[in-house]
Amino acid sequence: MGLLDQKFENSNIVITSMDNLLNWARLSSLWGMQFGLACCAIEMMATGASHYDLDRFGTFFRGTPRQSDVMIVAGTVTLKMASRIRVLYDQMSEPRYVISMGSCSNCGGPYWEHGYHVLKGVDRIIPVDVYVPGCPPRPEALMEGLLKLQEKIRTESLVRKKSA
Repeated sequence: MGLLDQKFENSNIVITSMDNLLNWARLSSLWGMQFGLACCAIEMMATGASHYDLDRFGTFFRGTPRQSDVMIVAGTVTLKMASRIRVLYDQMSEPRYVISMGSCSNCGGPYWEHGYHVLKGVDRIIPVDVYVPGCPPRPEALMEGLLKLQEKIRTESLVRKKSA
C-alpha cells in the first residue's frame, strides 16, 4: 500500500486523469444541431420525443450552430444545400462531430442515380464521424449512432502530443 492509500481511506476522493474527466463531461452533454432535410428528419424528431427521450443521454437539440457540437444530417442533401451545410459546420465550435443519418445523406440514396441535383454523400463536403444506415433509420438506430459517438469521444485525447 502506498502513502496515498492510507491518507484518503475514509474520503470521497476520485483520482483520474484530466483527459478522462473532460471526455466524460463532453460525452455526457452532446448538443445536437438538427438538420432535417427529408423523411429521416421525422425519425430524428421521434428520437427526441418523449418515447425515446434523448435527454437521458445528455443530448439536446439546438437551433444554432454556435451552441451545438454535433451536427445530425438527416435526409437528402442537394447540391444547392451543400454549401449551406458547410457554412453551418464551419460556424460550429471545436470539437465538433457529424452524424450522417439515412441512406440519402450517407451515399445519395435512391435519388443520386437518376438525379443531377443530389450530393452523393455528405462526407464529400464535411467529415463524418458516425454513419447511421437505413431508409429511414429507426429512432433506435440514431440512438445507437449517438452511443457510438460517445464511445469515440471517450477514447479521444485532448492533449496534442508532439511528433518526434
